[in-house]
Amino acid sequence: MKVDEIRNFNDKELFMKLKELEEELFKLKLKLTTGELEDTSKIRKVRKDIAVIKTVYSQRLKGARQ
Repeated sequence: MKVDEIRNFNDKELFMKLKELEEELFKLKLKLTTGELEDTSKIRKVRKDIAVIKTVYSQRLKGARQ
């Protein structure tokens, strides 16, 4: 995902996308431990998307406080 796409989400969409990605990360880690995951780079991509969403959310909170 691109940062610009994430910034266009409203707060509810942002929260839903975060929960979706966290669930996907859990499933990927489970597949990794059982040896079913072929493309391990997916884990890195999902973790990066989660970090971007959390960063955008915290920036919004800081902006709302000021």
